[in-house]
Amino acid sequence: MSRELLTQDVIDQRLGDLNADWSGSTKELRRSIEFASFPTAVEFISRLAPICEEIDHHPDLDLRWRTINVSLATHSEGGVTDMDFLLAGHVDRVAGQLPMAH
Repeated sequence: MSRELLTQDVIDQRLGDLNADWSGSTKELRRSIEFASFPTAVEFISRLAPICEEIDHHPDLDLRWRTINVSLATHSEGGVTDMDFLLAGHVDRVAGQLPMAH
């Protein structure tokens, strides 16, 4: 998996492959996810953590009651790389397994 910085054109194109709630720039990818409850939001983090360890890429997560704000960037490279899109796909998959707010 490449850790080369992606251009804005590539990022815009690849955002179409993710949940529509994602946005991004060359600096970071962002998504807010509102779960059905606080315990469900915590469960999301618990399910995502081992995946992050396995691929050795870790998101910035901000938990606010039942909403998690996700920010992805390859800090060592100073922006968005293929690794961030790989992790964004895992975020979407794990979030899709849990109850969302109505």
